Formats: sequence, structure tokens, C-alpha cells
Amino acid sequence: MSAPSSYEQAAGSRLYLWVWVWLLGLTGVEIFLGYEHLPLNLMLTLLMGISVIKAALIMAYFMHLRFERLSLFLTLVPALVLCICLILIFFFPDSLRLHELRPQ
Repeated sequence: MSAPSSYEQAAGSRLYLWVWVWLLGLTGVEIFLGYEHLPLNLMLTLLMGISVIKAALIMAYFMHLRFERLSLFLTLVPALVLCICLILIFFFPDSLRLHELRPQ
């Protein structure tokens, strides 16, 4: 296997720089939304959506998972579904119970 050429290294560096700029821009949007007076449900939905996009960018480019095989995808998706199910089963009912116990 030959070493990458300087053109390939520059193209790779440029790609990482663009991903970093996008992550920085999305972080700026999150900070801006934190100071806006939006309805709580809308703000939380927007912040969670942006966070998922940022996590996907980090995993794809900086953890080099963009170039992995389908088997890795098929391993991660069931784990994600399991985590979401566990959150829905254990976390939300308890949080609703605590919300009802809050003093008026």
C-alpha cells in the first residue's frame, strides 16, 4: 500500500476543516437558541435535533465510521433502538411521576 499523496492529504485536511466549521456553526446555533425565548418543547426539539446531527458528523468523520462496512451499521442500530426503548420504559414514567409530585 502506498503512502497518500500530498493532494490526498490536502483534500482530507480540507474535509476535516469543513466538518469542524459545520460543528462550530451548529454549536453557535445552539448557543443562540439558548438565549431565545422559544416555547420549551420547540427549543428542546431543536436542540436535540442539532445535537444528533453533530454527533453523527463526529462519528462519521472524526471516528472514521463513514467508511465502515454495513456490519458496523447493523451492530449500532439495534443498540440504539435498545437504548431508546430503555429510556422510554424507565426514564419517562419516572419523570412524569416526579412532575406530578411537584408542589403547586
